Amino acid sequence: NVIKAGMRKINVCYSKISIEDVCARLKLDSPQDAEFVIAKSIRDGVIDAVLNHEGGYVSSNEFFDSYATVEPSNAFHNRIAFCLNIYNDAVCAMRFPDKQDDLENAKAHRERLKEEQELAQTLADEDDDEDDDGF
Repeated sequence: NVIKAGMRKINVCYSKISIEDVCARLKLDSPQDAEFVIAKSIRDGVIDAVLNHEGGYVSSNEFFDSYATVEPSNAFHNRIAFCLNIYNDAVCAMRFPDKQDDLENAKAHRERLKEEQELAQTLADEDDDEDDDGF
């Protein structure tokens, strides 16, 4: 795992590196061991490179820059459009009460408070009458 991580870093850092340099950087015993590790890494998909046995070097394949295309901006546009649609649907779904309903509710609330106050006053008067009769 450590050697694979080292191979990944080497592959990212160097577009072309000799097998001897890979051997030195990974601190392997021989260039043949380095060649075996490189071949295994390529086969396992750890790195995307080409091993040149005759030239004695490893050449990394070109890195594809996905940000150079319009694909990221299209994905971003789709996400923004989705969020705006949710927002617009939420605003349309909101119901605001009519002003007439607010006035009627306020009147009913005032009447209910007035009735409660009258009832409380009546109960307080009855309690006072009972206290006076007891003494």
